[in-house]
Amino acid sequence: MTGPGAEGAVKPSGAVVEERATGALSCPSCDSPVAAGERFCEACGAELDPPAPAPEVASTPRACRECGGDVADDGYCTRCGAEADSPRDHFSEQPAAWVGAVCDRGVRHTRNEDAVALDAGSEPGSHAVLVVCDGVSSSTDSDVASLAAARAARDVLAVSNPQGMGTAATHIAASARALIAAADAANEAVIAHTTAGPGNPASCTFVAAVVDGPLLMVGWVGDSRAYWLPDAGGPRLLTTDDSFAAEQIAQAPPRAAAESGPQAHAITRWLGVDAPDHTPRTVSVDLDGPGWVMVCSDGLWNYCSEPEDMAALVSSTGRTSGPDPLRLAGALVDWANEQGGQDNITVAVARVGPTQQDATAPPTQPPTAASTPQPTAHREEVQPDGNVLS
Repeated sequence: MTGPGAEGAVKPSGAVVEERATGALSCPSCDSPVAAGERFCEACGAELDPPAPAPEVASTPRACRECGGDVADDGYCTRCGAEADSPRDHFSEQPAAWVGAVCDRGVRHTRNEDAVALDAGSEPGSHAVLVVCDGVSSSTDSDVASLAAARAARDVLAVSNPQGMGTAATHIAASARALIAAADAANEAVIAHTTAGPGNPASCTFVAAVVDGPLLMVGWVGDSRAYWLPDAGGPRLLTTDDSFAAEQIAQAPPRAAAESGPQAHAITRWLGVDAPDHTPRTVSVDLDGPGWVMVCSDGLWNYCSEPEDMAALVSSTGRTSGPDPLRLAGALVDWANEQGGQDNITVAVARVGPTQQDATAPPTQPPTAASTPQPTAHREEVQPDGNVLS
């Protein structure tokens, strides 16, 4: 790049660079092309200023959760002064039409320390990963750590292809190793987001469900849960909480009494720098019929713990919300909030096989390719600072 030349007319300082119709920039003195950011024209030496910025397009203001007023740029309502919700407080994911998840702050908590991360193939029942992490409220930065952990585990499981040696037993063993690797990655992510120094270091629970055709693999640490809710047959709670309440239940007290006691949600295993053991326990299930795979935090199962009750809730909610997994997850979150919303709430579901509505619907003519709706992936990438990349 050169300075003003000794020859040729030079316009006074401050000449504005003109933009051609094609989008290229040109010198206002000699019409020679110039690059963005240049101060002087290479051809005639005229001093250049950048073109005037395009007018800003006003964005739709966020609505205040308290009164419905507009939220200003500083994050506070212009009408009532309440601080606005962070996008981290409520977000959803739906990478394929047959899976969906909603993560919500709930009613009582001031921030959302739950997190969820999903991955799925477009073909229903092919391959899906559902991960839920629940940040421990008493730990520092658990909201950041739980989100990092869920995504780290998802990324490991999304690319794993555990075939084993070609037998069912080796396939299950290879899948269990993938879940262990995912928990390792999640634990490392929590540690990476742990603030050094005194205090309670960041920590969270972990549960992951992987649908791999007819095989469902689940791994967990803590008290976030996975359920298998078939359309026919008995529903199953697939996980056993790593908690004080679960230890009491193992000694025969009624589940309801143990889960409502003073230390009901004191967990005995977790992810984090101070975790005694973060190796997940695993279980496999043969998916021999249609149904729902559900992964959730205690914000939901606090109000509906038994698998039979959870199946009844999903069935009744599904009749209202319809078969779409994202709508079902959102309706279950709404239901938990209606019960009091005393904790953060996360619900992730995957539909295996046709829905009951599909099975009972009258036969129709097959749609043409042009009229067949194509599902689009939906994932709101919530950043640790609360920003969202859609």
